[in-house]
Amino acid sequence: MKLPQVTFKVRELGEWVDKTTNDLFANKRVIIFSLPGAFTPTCSSKQLPGYETIYNALKDKGIDEVYCVSVNDSFVMNAWAEKENIKNVKMIPDGSGLFTLAMGMLVAKDNKGFGKRSWRYAVVADNLEIEKWFVEPGKIDNSPTDPYGESAPETVMKYLQSY
Repeated sequence: MKLPQVTFKVRELGEWVDKTTNDLFANKRVIIFSLPGAFTPTCSSKQLPGYETIYNALKDKGIDEVYCVSVNDSFVMNAWAEKENIKNVKMIPDGSGLFTLAMGMLVAKDNKGFGKRSWRYAVVADNLEIEKWFVEPGKIDNSPTDPYGESAPETVMKYLQSY
């Protein structure tokens, strides 16, 4: 499966910049992980900082870049990266959820007051082709739980080490 072609609206240096799927992911082997929302507990305490912590080890395993996608706008993603002191993981705002929808990962989280958000997952993609999926179990709208483990950086690293 190929990564979906979308345009992300990104705020860089005080200006709006359009970044396409090709701009971000073409001709690279990347990890893209997605999560329910910026500033949320598991996302802020485990998943995002976990990928930041092992960023160099992932690069040593042939990964060119690591991207965090969330159905949040660019202002929120940039503020979250700043608060969490993220220097290596690239933040991608999917404010309208177009990428997440095309990935088949958009779910309702109305039971938490979130609206439409991403189900938690990670992929390894090589030049726009998805090589491996890591999807949390039990994907449903308004899930009463927020599973975490399958898309954790440690799980992705185990896969990369199996080469």
